[in-house]
Amino acid sequence: MAGDVPTSRRAVLLAIFIAFGEPLQSGFLFGYDMGVISGCLIMPDFIFRFGQTGSDGQAYLSSSRQSIIVSLLSAGGAIAQAFTADRFGRRGSILFWSAIFTSGVAIQTGTTYSLVQLVIGRFIAGLGVGSLSAIVPLYNGETAPKAIRGTILVIYQVQIISGIFLSYLFELGSHRINGSASWRIPVGLQIVWGLILLSGMFFLPESPRHLLGTGRIDEARRVIAELNGVSENDALVVEIVEELDIAIKAENEGGKATWMECFSPRNAMWRRTINGMMLQFIQQLNGQNFYYYYGDIFFESAGAGLSPYVIQTILGAVSVAGTLPALYFIEAWGRRKSLLLGALAQAVCAFIVALVGHYYLAPSGTAVPDLTSRNRAAGGVVIAFAVLQVFIFGTTWGPTPWVYLGESFPLRVRPKSIALGSASNWFWNFMLSFFSPRIVDKIGPLIMLVFFGMLVVGFFYVYFAIPETKGITLEEVDELYRSGIVPWRSAGWKPSEKHYHKDGHGGDEKRASGSGSEEAA
Repeated sequence: MAGDVPTSRRAVLLAIFIAFGEPLQSGFLFGYDMGVISGCLIMPDFIFRFGQTGSDGQAYLSSSRQSIIVSLLSAGGAIAQAFTADRFGRRGSILFWSAIFTSGVAIQTGTTYSLVQLVIGRFIAGLGVGSLSAIVPLYNGETAPKAIRGTILVIYQVQIISGIFLSYLFELGSHRINGSASWRIPVGLQIVWGLILLSGMFFLPESPRHLLGTGRIDEARRVIAELNGVSENDALVVEIVEELDIAIKAENEGGKATWMECFSPRNAMWRRTINGMMLQFIQQLNGQNFYYYYGDIFFESAGAGLSPYVIQTILGAVSVAGTLPALYFIEAWGRRKSLLLGALAQAVCAFIVALVGHYYLAPSGTAVPDLTSRNRAAGGVVIAFAVLQVFIFGTTWGPTPWVYLGESFPLRVRPKSIALGSASNWFWNFMLSFFSPRIVDKIGPLIMLVFFGMLVVGFFYVYFAIPETKGITLEEVDELYRSGIVPWRSAGWKPSEKHYHKDGHGGDEKRASGSGSEEAA
């Protein structure tokens, strides 16, 4: 919350329940779908129903059909949630979009031979999970105590990776089933996850910042007390309510927020919004989603003696393991160091996968007995560095952009700014999933050089543009950006002593005194 105060055990447990207690929330749903569609693309029954018939009479999925099937989920919305986050509240929006997602999964599961029905179902499911991907960081950022806010937001990434891993496990067991059950079972299980999310949200509180912003002061006071493990009359609750109330009034002085305000020079909003969008853009072009979406097909040519499903399951397990250190490093290292080190380490992995894969892997479709010892050794190297890259991503670039997105914006424009960041994530996810099969058809493993280049760009972008936001309140982020401190020196920045007073026009104005401060915008 707003003060740098000790957090009681009760408050920590409730905060963790908020992160996990949108049970298997949007992160899990998004991750599960990313993983499950990858395995479906090489299942014989799925290919027979939704593929094409080749000149040899065999069914196959062309790169264009793979693109459409995979990418339509990402064409759904993250922008849409901005129109519901304030109208229905954070909690109500999660309920609404969970229902949309569940409907889309039902349409996919019920299809027989219609590619159109399948992709429409994926588009509708994408509307739901895309909107949830923006709402959940918003909700978590507004409810989590600041002492553990970064850790709570990291759990969002843990859920994405856990969803991917669980989908791999189900497909490892179901892919040998004859008939449509091989893919209907893992795809249809998403209905269960959606229903769990729908029911779980009834037990969680609304965001106190949203409650105060809509004039529901008593409810906000009750939620704040519960989150901090104190009584409603406690001085801490009074202090937080007063601080948030003043900040909200100051933010709302200009009337209803607009989309253009997200790019306003006031409080450096344009920098903050672009930073959020850029981190999501770079995150999507790290290379990990290529492994998640098309790893089964990519690893078929590695010839490591393991089925693609086994390799993907190993990849998923390593991904989950990679997110666990992030729960510690996001606060110990901070946001900048996690991103900088992660970009460098992943770039090395992507470079090795690209060159070894291009020069030493056998061409796609080569029979296993025809593989040379060099091909097999190269396959082992490619898989090893792919797994290492995914592990590093889980520790650094997986969670950190979501943490940054959830803690960088004032209440006034937070739904819209987070929606823009999430929309950037989904747009580039769509571009990646749509064009990757076509690019791989042309240049094969050299596609990893594209991701290598983006990781190098990401390193320099973070160094010159992303300030450290660890350990400060959501309200103090405004002061950080107003201070004018350069990002590479921001790790040592401290918020100044603040006090509030009435300005000459009767409005509430925040003044900062001390080093690194300047007058409020």
